[in-house]
Amino acid sequence: MRARIYQPARNAMTSGQGRTKTWVLEFAPEGGKDLDPLMGWTSSSDTQQQVRLRFSSKRAALDYAADHGIEATVSEPHKRKPNVRAGGYGENFAPNRRSAWTH
Repeated sequence: MRARIYQPARNAMTSGQGRTKTWVLEFAPEGGKDLDPLMGWTSSSDTQQQVRLRFSSKRAALDYAADHGIEATVSEPHKRKPNVRAGGYGENFAPNRRSAWTH
């Protein structure tokens, strides 16, 4: 049984980092999917691909995989560098602002 351990990326619709601190163990699909000829639905007898386990740390996820005999590969996250301005948001309204207001 193969699995992938990764840290999920942030939601593209938000700027926050919520739900990106946990680690996820996700099982790889074992077999292909079947197409139902009548309805056109896809199905599979592999229920493990529906399971996603969340862990507080990478070490906890690796320990779980080792205890249960799961061959796991770890995908390291690509962290973005923080965009912190010196004056912050309040600098937009500073009375000594030198550049033109663009809004």
